[in-house]
Amino acid sequence: MQKLIIMFLMVVATTLNAQDIALKWLVDIEEAKTLSKAQNKPILVYFTGSDWCGPCKRLKTDFFDSNAFKSNADAMVLLLVDMPRRKDIITIEQRKKNEALMKTYNTKGSFPNIIGLDAKGKVITEISGYNMMRDTRYHFEFLEELFDKF
Repeated sequence: MQKLIIMFLMVVATTLNAQDIALKWLVDIEEAKTLSKAQNKPILVYFTGSDWCGPCKRLKTDFFDSNAFKSNADAMVLLLVDMPRRKDIITIEQRKKNEALMKTYNTKGSFPNIIGLDAKGKVITEISGYNMMRDTRYHFEFLEELFDKF
């Protein structure tokens, strides 16, 4: 009985730890490249419209906030490229940086859009959009492809 209780507590502790993981999103591509090179990790770039894009909000909840994503997040350098409509969410300087990244990596202006890069900024793989069924399977397949090709 004692072993059963200990196993139960371990499962609960593991679940709680996964939920408590705070994702560290960078907002500067050069910092992301430097970390990627130093840590030998791919860069995951997430293009979002945080205050207006419904699919982006659902993807954040269903994919990025999931325990499955959080448990893999340490294996990547995370870069957030937010293009909000409200002016008070990001600075003017950050908006200019994000617009430059849009011109380089998201030329179609697709939201949500996720791109995997190497340390030099070369595109490895990409996935765009999020379906109404809220099926994250393709996004997890994207992660597998990113790790396989990196």
